[in-house]
Order: sequence, then C-alpha cells, then structure tokens
Amino acid sequence: MRHWDRYLAGPTGLALFANGLAMLFAGLAWYDAVPGVPQTGPYNAHFIRDIGAIYVMGGLALGWFAWRPAQGWPAMAAAAAWLTMHAAIHVYDASCGASPLADVQRDFVGVYLLAAIPLALALFRKPTRDLELLGA
Repeated sequence: MRHWDRYLAGPTGLALFANGLAMLFAGLAWYDAVPGVPQTGPYNAHFIRDIGAIYVMGGLALGWFAWRPAQGWPAMAAAAAWLTMHAAIHVYDASCGASPLADVQRDFVGVYLLAAIPLALALFRKPTRDLELLGA
C-alpha cells in the first residue's frame, strides 16, 4: 500500500501549523520576517491572528488526513479550498502589481506550493471505501 500522500500531508500540515502559531503568538515578528508582507499594508494584529487561526486549523486538517486519511479527508479538502482561494488572491494581486513575476517568485513556496499540495491531495487522493473499512 502506498503512503506517499500521508508522508506529504504530514510535513505540509506541520508547516501550516507552525506558520499559524507564529501568526497567533508572534504576529509582529512574523509580519517583519515574511518577505512582502509589510508591502501589503500596515501591521494589523487582529487580522494576522485571524489568518493564523485558519493556518493552524489547516495544519491540523492535513495532520488528520496524514494520520487517518478516510476520516481526515473532508477537513483537508476544506483547508485546501481556503488555501487555494488565498493563493488565487495572491495571483490577482501579483497580476495588478508593478513586478508580477517577482511577486509570484516571492510567494511560490509559502503561498502557492502550500496551497497546491493540499489541493492535489484533495483532488487525487480521496480515500476509497476499502481504506475506510480498514480504518486507514
């Protein structure tokens, strides 16, 4: 049985979870450390914590999928939907900016890749009924 999807979901979930914790508990340091964030507007602690909470939940959803794919898939699919919409907003903003390719390059790992992985898992790795019966 292949488990590559679980091994991909786990570290991705951990990255999302860690980012969310940083946003929740060290928002100003996160704001100053992440390239491009200060250019999006002034520091807003409440907004950063709101988005941090979403990242924590997305990380937990991917962790659930990694642990129990059949049970965790719906939560991961919901997280993938949010992450994909977030990435789409970044694509739109980049296309309206003065240096769209530089913006895409800057956001590639932290926004696009961390959205593409859960989206691909949600679309192509939905557990089958056989896995549900095994409790996997």
